This record gives sequence, structure tokens and C-alpha cells, in this order.
Amino acid sequence: MIDMLADRLYYLVSFLLLGVGTYMLIANQNVVKKVIGMNVFQTGIFLFFITSAFVTGASPPLLTATEPYVSPLPHVLILTAIVVGVSLTAVALGLVVRVYGEYGTLNEEAIRQVSHDE
Repeated sequence: MIDMLADRLYYLVSFLLLGVGTYMLIANQNVVKKVIGMNVFQTGIFLFFITSAFVTGASPPLLTATEPYVSPLPHVLILTAIVVGVSLTAVALGLVVRVYGEYGTLNEEAIRQVSHDE
């Protein structure tokens, strides 16, 4: 039982990160904390994909390597997702700065109330 849990530790950590990120997105009213929660959620997804691509005793897919092979596709997808995630974070924080300049607060409920009053 302990061996199986040790083998699945990365899956547990990835689901923990997914849960923490989801909680931060739902529970917080601060927009910056929501962006941080989105990044934590993305990190959980990245860890899950990399963990699921791991094959014990496998080698890179080269012509001289022996079987079994490791598929490079999940790693390439995660590298692309990291670049997209950094870009998304930069755009989100730029919008946060713009919203703070417009409304003077980062509280989601206060922004809704101010925009509803206008």
C-alpha cells in the first residue's frame, strides 16, 4: 500500500495543486489572488501531464535506443502551455492594473457594485 502511494505521489500533488487553485479562484474576491490561483491551477495541470508521460525504464526515442520509448509529445505540449500561461498571466496582470486605475479597488464585489451604479 505504501509503495503504491509513493508511486502515485506526483498524482496526489498535482490534484492537490488543482484543488488549491480552484479554491483560490472561487473563494477569493481579490482579482490578483484569482490570477495567482489560475497559475497554481495551471501548475497542477502541467505536473499531471508530465507525470502521466513518465515510463519506468524507458529511453528517449532515438534510433540507437532500445524499447520502450518515452513519447516527447507531452513534454512539448507542456513547454507550449508554459509559454501560453506566462503570456496569459502578463495580460491578466495588465488588465488588473487597468481595472485598479479605473475603479480604485481590486475587490471583485466592489468593482461590480461600482460598475452597476454607473
